[in-house]
Amino acid sequence: MFKKDVSPGAKSKVKSSVQRTIRTKIVETYPLLAPYIDDIIPKKSQLDTMKIPDRVSLYILDNKPLFWQHMDDPIIPHLKVVHAYPQCFNKVGIDRGAIRFVLSGAALMAPGLTSAGGRLPEAEAQLKAGEIVAVEAEGKEEVCLIGQLTQDTETIKQSKKGAVLELAHSLGDSLWTLSLD
Repeated sequence: MFKKDVSPGAKSKVKSSVQRTIRTKIVETYPLLAPYIDDIIPKKSQLDTMKIPDRVSLYILDNKPLFWQHMDDPIIPHLKVVHAYPQCFNKVGIDRGAIRFVLSGAALMAPGLTSAGGRLPEAEAQLKAGEIVAVEAEGKEEVCLIGQLTQDTETIKQSKKGAVLELAHSLGDSLWTLSLD
């Protein structure tokens, strides 16, 4: 989603009532993040929002990007938040062959998840279409991509075709390199 360079827009302060709503939405979407929400967005802190191209709102605290949202889509954490709290997100794994393509902005395709190096959850832990997932690369420690699944994981295992992630943010994309100073 962030293939082109984005220029930072004007920052505006988020009203405290809206900030409470954002915190609630984050905890509803990512229940494992609930114990850490006060560390991520303290109650008495001032959250800012920045509009960036393609109708994306970037939520910022003390010049650190925390979350972003495309129009009325789910709030998605910035990769810096995912790196700080990796245990709080659903994960899938891609094989070595897909890493270079994904990091250069290509869509994540099903064969990258279903091949020998890829990893999808078992049937009892199936992820549904529309869920936000963090993508780990085979042989790497950090999450390299986060986005919204377009198909549930059982469908991905059966079809083994097509793009499987949208609204994606990856290491090295324009959201990652955006300067907020």
